[in-house]
Amino acid sequence: MQLEDIKGITVLGTGTMGHGIALLCALAGYQVRLFGRSDASLERGFSQIRSGLELLARNGLVDDFRIEGVMENIKGVTTLAEAAAGADFVIEAVVENLAVKQGLFQELDALAPPHAILASTTSGLDPTELAALTRRPERVIVTHFWNPPHLLPLVEIVRGEKTSDATVELARALVIRLGRKPIKVKKAVPGFVGNRLQLALLREALYIVEQGWATPEDVDAAVKYGFGRRLAVTGPLESADLGGLDVFYSIQSYLNQDLCHERGPSQLLKEKVERGELGIKTGRGFYDWQDERVAAVKKAREEDLIKRMKEDLGFIPAFPAKAAAAYMAEAARAGERPGR
Repeated sequence: MQLEDIKGITVLGTGTMGHGIALLCALAGYQVRLFGRSDASLERGFSQIRSGLELLARNGLVDDFRIEGVMENIKGVTTLAEAAAGADFVIEAVVENLAVKQGLFQELDALAPPHAILASTTSGLDPTELAALTRRPERVIVTHFWNPPHLLPLVEIVRGEKTSDATVELARALVIRLGRKPIKVKKAVPGFVGNRLQLALLREALYIVEQGWATPEDVDAAVKYGFGRRLAVTGPLESADLGGLDVFYSIQSYLNQDLCHERGPSQLLKEKVERGELGIKTGRGFYDWQDERVAAVKKAREEDLIKRMKEDLGFIPAFPAKAAAAYMAEAARAGERPGR
């Protein structure tokens, strides 16, 4: 199967990841079936999709008149049989539980057309294990979108032991067609690439607070106003090259031994969880989260991601259509086939 053969995409799950992925697929012109367990979950999913499209429209990234057409590209269904029927590419975005996902993949294997690719947006489960109960392990793959998927470009493509090269390349081409930035993870290590880096930073941040060396506010400020700004332009390895590998080697020679080497969860994090201080879920974590603060932080994050999305697309405010043209030209230069 080639990229141009993909006509119908099924997205399983209407939550945070599912609705955003469905939005991306419909926006790219695909016919999408969105699976939810109930009419109520589908209603919530469609409401979030419309909100996401309206956000993009307010920022000139989608023409207003396109919103209804994109919405019409998505059909909500409540049975797996309806979801899988005629699907060329299935993206699973349900609860992060191996047994649940394995059972779902087993059902999909029986219901979806033989040529269909079965993908998961798991953030760390092994695609080999996800494929264990299917008869098509060569067509099972992980496409880990990052949250929120309609604003963050990264998608980690992770192959299982039996995933074919053709499946990997097709998944990569589709991700590019959706306007995302794919990376290939050569081996399905726990956490893949992004979460290993993210959790390594979190481990040290928690350790610093736990030791009383700095407050949560100052630890966050060190990232937001220091190297965090630089990392959006130059990744950690590029930054090391720019700073001089000899300098980083010298720093590692004395600092590595003093970094946190705890192999289990942070004791500070454990205590927070045991007290029911779960962050915005309960109104308190490392910070107090009143409704106004939650809204303000989310708005600030959203605005920054929109700004960076425009930069990625070479956005010209007066001519938003040129953003799409710039993407198509870039994909062509990279030797990709953006599709229909």
